[in-house]
Amino acid sequence: MNEFIPADWLEDLREGEPRALSRCFAEYRPRLERIAGFRLNPRLQARVDTEDVLQETYLAAIKRIKHCDTTSPETVFVWLRLILQQTLVDLHRRHLQAAGRDQQREIRADQTDPGTSGCIASHLVARVSSPSMSLKREELNERLKLALEQMEETDREVLALRHFEELSNSEVAQVLHLSVKAASIRYIRAMKKLKTLMESLSDWGPEN
Repeated sequence: MNEFIPADWLEDLREGEPRALSRCFAEYRPRLERIAGFRLNPRLQARVDTEDVLQETYLAAIKRIKHCDTTSPETVFVWLRLILQQTLVDLHRRHLQAAGRDQQREIRADQTDPGTSGCIASHLVARVSSPSMSLKREELNERLKLALEQMEETDREVLALRHFEELSNSEVAQVLHLSVKAASIRYIRAMKKLKTLMESLSDWGPEN
């Protein structure tokens, strides 16, 4: 799932060398871009794109470089992902405040920060392939979000991290402060629940 990441920058990063962070960020950029694409509210994509998110994430990481966990390349990635997540929260709030009154109502109705359930639902609904289903996307999105909210929060997060953000099981364990074994069990359970959920929506036809 995850490509090999050379750690020739790790020792320099431990010394707080900005150029090492630049090399590190370049290595992890495709993965961070995928995460930003998953977590960014589609309603805000006209105002901010993944490139904006990554640029602000990098600038924030430079400022916090002394706080980077340089135990291993994996811990560095988990640290960068946390900064990315915080950047997204800040961008959602900033652009809501900057929007006009009508836009604010529209964005709030769609949830400025869609949360894990909203992110999963929107990505699943985007896979609907039948043209006849296009008019039902909003309804399906709401039904999926409501159903996903019935899952335990940790199960939703494990599902999002493994299946959509494509983190390794070890990385998921670090993010959620679980043991590797517990993270694996949670993922298997969450996938079974998602399968049951999708089967219950008999009129929903996702792409294979």
